[in-house]
Order: sequence, then C-alpha cells, then structure tokens
Amino acid sequence: MPEPDTRMDVGRWASASYRVRQPGPPDPPPERRKRSFFSKFCRCCKCCAGPRDDTDWGPAPGEVPGSRPAQPVIRGEGVSPGVGGVPHAGIDGAWAGGLTTGPGGGYPAEGLTPCLSPSPGPTPQVSKATHILVPVGAPLPGLGWAAEETDSTDDSLSLRVSTSPTAVIGKYRFSVKTRSRAGEYQMPFDPHNEIYILFNPWCREDAVYLPQDDWLEEYVLNESGRIYYGTESQIGERTWNYGQFDRGLLDACLYILDRRGMPHSGRGDPISVSRVVSAMVNSLDDNGVLVGNWTGDYSRGTNPSAWVGSVDILRQYHRTGYPVLYGQCWVFAGVVTTVLRCFGIATRTVTNYNSAHDTDVSLTMDIYFDENMKPLERLNADSVWNFHVWNDCWMTRPDLPSGYDGWQVVDATPQETSSGEWGAIKNGLVYLKYDAPFIFAEVNSDKVYWQRQADGTYKIVYVEEKAIGHLISTKAVGSHERHDVTDIYKHPEGTRQALGVGSARGAGPLAHANKEWGEDVSLSVETSEAVMGQDVSVQVALNNRGSSSRSVALTLHLAPMFYTGVTGSTFKQESRQVEIPAGGAQSVRMVVSYAEYQPHLVDQAALMLSVSGKVAQTGQVLAKQHSFRLRTPDLTLTVLGPAVVGKETQVQVVFKNPLPQTLKSAVFHMEGSGVSSPKATNIGTIGGHQTISFRQTFVPLRAGRRQLVASLDSPQLSQVHGVVTVDVAPAAGSQGRRPLGGWAPWRRRGGTWGSLLPPPTSGAAPGNGIIGENSGIPWLCPLCPEGQS
Repeated sequence: MPEPDTRMDVGRWASASYRVRQPGPPDPPPERRKRSFFSKFCRCCKCCAGPRDDTDWGPAPGEVPGSRPAQPVIRGEGVSPGVGGVPHAGIDGAWAGGLTTGPGGGYPAEGLTPCLSPSPGPTPQVSKATHILVPVGAPLPGLGWAAEETDSTDDSLSLRVSTSPTAVIGKYRFSVKTRSRAGEYQMPFDPHNEIYILFNPWCREDAVYLPQDDWLEEYVLNESGRIYYGTESQIGERTWNYGQFDRGLLDACLYILDRRGMPHSGRGDPISVSRVVSAMVNSLDDNGVLVGNWTGDYSRGTNPSAWVGSVDILRQYHRTGYPVLYGQCWVFAGVVTTVLRCFGIATRTVTNYNSAHDTDVSLTMDIYFDENMKPLERLNADSVWNFHVWNDCWMTRPDLPSGYDGWQVVDATPQETSSGEWGAIKNGLVYLKYDAPFIFAEVNSDKVYWQRQADGTYKIVYVEEKAIGHLISTKAVGSHERHDVTDIYKHPEGTRQALGVGSARGAGPLAHANKEWGEDVSLSVETSEAVMGQDVSVQVALNNRGSSSRSVALTLHLAPMFYTGVTGSTFKQESRQVEIPAGGAQSVRMVVSYAEYQPHLVDQAALMLSVSGKVAQTGQVLAKQHSFRLRTPDLTLTVLGPAVVGKETQVQVVFKNPLPQTLKSAVFHMEGSGVSSPKATNIGTIGGHQTISFRQTFVPLRAGRRQLVASLDSPQLSQVHGVVTVDVAPAAGSQGRRPLGGWAPWRRRGGTWGSLLPPPTSGAAPGNGIIGENSGIPWLCPLCPEGQS
C-alpha cells in the first residue's frame, strides 16, 4: 500500500494547529525601564522591538477584573502567526507568530521555508494589493511588508512582521505557506488569525501622518469632544461621546465601507475612504447610517437633539442594517468624527455660524421682498443656517496643487449634490474638484436684498457684507475651550481677497460691486438674554452719521425659524416711525411674551426677526435679518461616591422644567466611553416648573478620567444636555494598572508587531472577549522615545 501524501493530510496539520504548549516554570520578571505611557503601544519602529511584559494590560470591556482565570502565553503553535489566540495588540514592535516544527510538529525543521499570506476582502488579488505574500527573511523590494525570524527552538519558530504604510485598511485573514523536504503546504484559514490594519497617523510614510503629539492626543485618541451650536451671539455647546474605542465600533465602521460596496483595493487611500464615509453617514441615495429629518416630527425615531454620542447610532446601524432615525448636521458630523478616528485619521468637528446655503452657487445669498419689504419666502431658496457643522480630517492631497496638504473639509450633511466633500476654501479656488464652490459660499457669501418694483421687476436695495461665515469653531486641543479657526477658512473680513479670487474664477459676478445708494443711517439688532419660558426683549438700534436729521419708517416681522434658515409664517408684526437727530441714535424695542411665541416654536427654539425700513429724506433702504434662540436649562449630573472599574456606581440627575406647561413622554439618554453603554430611560411626565431628581447606575469599564454625557428630550422641550467628568479608579488588586480602551487585534499600517496575548477562557465563542473582537486595548501608537515613528 503506498504511503499517503502528508501534504494532503489536513487532519494531521489541523491537530497541530491547535496544539497548545503547556506552561513551564515562570520566567523571571523582565527588567522594566521607565517609558512614556504611549510607547508601549508602538508597533511601527525598530527601536521598540525588544520584549516587554503584559503587566499593564487590563480586562476587556465588561469583564470584571480577576474573573478570568490565568491563561498560558502561547506562541501560536502549528498555524500562522497568532494561532490559538490573537497576536498581541501593541505591547511590542513585532507580531510573534509560531510554527511547530520537529518532533510531533508535523514536518522537519531543517529546510523549512515559511511565507505569510495576509489577505483582506472576499476575493484577494495580488494585482490589487489585497493578497500579499511575505517571504520570511527575504523582503521583496517595493512590497512594504517584511517578516523576519526572532526566535526559534527545536519545535517552534517565532516571527516579526512589518506592515506596509500604504496597506489596505480592514480585516485581514492571515495564513502560512511552508515548503520543506516533505513538500509544500498552505495552512487552512483560521478565523482566530484575523487582524485589523488601519491608517497610521504616527508613521511618517503614511498619508495621514500627523507630527504634533498634542494633536494626535486630541484628534485621534480623545473619545469625547465639544460640538458648538446656537447662534453667533448665543453660542451653545454640548459634549459628544465619540466612543471610537468602544466594543463593536470597529466592525460597525468597516461595515459602512462594505455596505457602500467600496472595493477593498481602494481602501488604502484616505481620500477615497473619507469620501465614502461622508457619503454613507447620511442615508440619502445609499441607505447610509442616518436619515436626515428637519421637519420637527420625530415620532418614528429619535429627536436629533436627544443623541449624546455616536456609539448607539453606529451599533444600531450595524445590528439592523437599516438607517437610524434621525440626524441633523451635528449628528452627521459627530458620527464622521467617530468613524474616521476609528480608522486612524485625525478628525475634528467644526461649526460655522451664519452658514450660507447657496443653492445656485452664485456666491451670494439672495433674499427677496415685496413692495412693502415683507419677505417673499417662496422665492428665498437660498438660506443662512444659524450654524452648520462639518468635519476637518488631516491628510496629504497629492491630487491637488502643492500646498493643500493638511486639514480637509468633509461635510456629511445631505445638501447639494456634488462631486465630493472638500476644497481649497480659503483662497477661493472654486474651480478645484469636490465641494470647493459650495463650502466657499458657506463661509464667504454676502447677503443681497432684492425688492420687487411696481412693474414686477426686482432691484437690489441693500447688500449686507461680512454677514456669512463667522466664528468658525472647534474644540481646543487639550482643553474644553472653544478654538476659533476662522482664519484657516477665510481671509480677514474687509480684504475681500477670497471673494475676489472666487469671482475671478468664474464662480459668479459681484453683482453689488457698484452701489447706487447712500448709507448715512445704519441698523443693528440686539437681543437680551432669551430664556425658554420667559418673555423676550429685542432692540433695534438706528444710528445717523449724516449732518441732518432722518425719518425712518420701520417694520419688524417675527417668525419661527429652523436652524437651517427656513422660517415659518410671521406671527408678530410692528410698524414704527422713528426720528433720528443728526449724528444721533434711536432705538426701538419689541417685547414678545411666552404666550405669543410658544405655539410657534420649532427645533432649536429659534426665532427670526426681519427688520426693514426706508429713509424719507434719501430713499435709503434698510434691511436686516437677526436670528436668536431661547436658551434651555442644563441637566445637573453628580456622581455619588467613588467610581471603580467593575463596581456599580450611581449618578444623580437633577432637572427643572422651565415651562409653565407639562412635559410629556420625557426620555433620558446617557452614555460615556469606558463608563456607560448607551441607555435610554423613560421619565414620563414632568409638571410645569417642577424640579425632578432621579438616579442612574453604571459600571465603569476602564480607569482614567472619563465623561458621562446625558440628554433629556420631550415633544415640548429639547436641547437639554448635561455632562459630568468621572475619575475612575482601577479595580482592587490591579496594582495601579490602567485598564485601557480599544481593540486588541488591530494593527496600524507601516508598523510591526510581535508580542502574545493569552487565549480566551475555555469555551468562549469565536469573536468573544479577545479573538476578532474589540477587547479593551488601544490600537494606536505614539512617537517612540527615540523620536522615530
């Protein structure tokens, strides 16, 4: 009987694949040297390739410290690197995989030639960089991947693998091909050997490389941030839980790319990835993550104002496959920040006040009035949003002229159809591809007022310059302060440099370049502190710079306003005749009671005052639109007692209803990365002017300074938020270790890896706890102590 071909004896190799080496005598503790906190996560530098121990690694999210029995550290015997567990998630600069050789191993050690085979995607192809063959010890020129032997014994071989800084991001299947005197063999794929590879902002050769340490901490590693809203004169801010290191978020983010059908071969380019994410975060045309809704009716889903973070949204989308109800601009932007940070791209959330929505890309905001200067809403297609939120993401731009690397604008809010998401905004290069004309108009347009004449034609009667693109804001690096980045987006007001460049490129003429009217009377509007449930006072100030007195016929129209600039019907109107002495000033005051405005309120509780007037002596036309919002109360959150990992903790919530009416169907939302999973609690009815107090429990998962974010929403009152900082102590017996958040199986592009992680507990299902699943360990690497990355 002929001897069987051992190369085809799958059972023999399979049994070797799961052979676990029994633990021997414990090794003496390694000598530890003082290192920066982040240096232990480095996998991209040769300088960090030395062995280190596991004593700083904490439990996976949701795992009570000490509940997992001690496990042997295995080298992945008999299969590709990481068999029997997951390659270590970043203690060291290499990924140590093992091959069983010699006695009992299935093939002789002598003459063994292994080759690693990482492959992302369902149909790997070498030509598309989705199937890579990495010979051990003989790197191929231009491949970018390399594998080298680090240790060997009579029956095992350990390897260190370096990834390419241009590798496709995503989930990789790793297997091993071997050649020996016994023949060739390709090991069957084991799902335990799945590895995630992401963009690497710490790697100089990566297109997303970011050199500033504090920026990396803020724009990649920070799990929460501030989002600004409201109006230019009444800036509001809320904390948003990005949660990019929470369990399940990585797979949810990769699912977005899969759902779009993005080819795996294109996932190595941050430009393409960012553009797909921007398109897929809204559901328009592609069943993306969130359905936009600005109608005010959210009965079928969640009021956009009630969301407190991205985690619940992304988990819902991944779990159900259906778009989540509902989102508006700040929700879209918050989710984009989460997804791109999750992929390793530095990203921030940016708010633009008085943001123009230029429907015809004329670089002007055209507002039409009738003969009596009453707004003609049916013609006012252009609108000025009180605020609009988008994103900046950091990368090089080889597709643009030199000088445009760095922050790129990504806008996921469905507005105007276009070919992309960003452009060279500041210099007005609106001829460049992507959304340059649209974004340019959002920050640079002038407001042009047109009046209908007796013959039915329209005439420009007033131009309000410097009205668009104010106080462009983002969270400051390393603090909770607001950072103004307007100078990045536009030249100083008054120079008109950017607008001139935009017009010269054919984006639209400056229709108001030559004015035909005098301007010795000016108009401004101020609003006193406007609080929900109280009367509101609005003051119109008129100043006469002329040498003779002026008579002004003034009309004031007040209407409800969505933050997108869309207004409802006028519900209060007043006309005044004002006499202004030469060189003097006069003011007109309008008082609006709660009973007058309450029936007309819409989202964001904003109102629009349209003021128009005509000077009798000169014929000068005055016009001004002023939006303001009614401030809502905050939630007061207080942590009761110390917060410890794995221990139940309580937070007390206090809220006072500012309205004389009852709030019905109130819902409380709360979440916080490393502190509390997303949860919603029905509060029910809250009486007029009633103060309520209740408690919520949570179990901290990770030590360190964290933020717990909450909201309270009802059909009668929204935009009620609260946040509390929670200092979470390590669990008892952890010897001061800091349990960390993130993903164990991740690897960054252009890096190396090589340490080992214990396997899951006996009986754990695949993907549970550690293998192939988020496991509570951060994935990103800072600069090495030697300054290399």
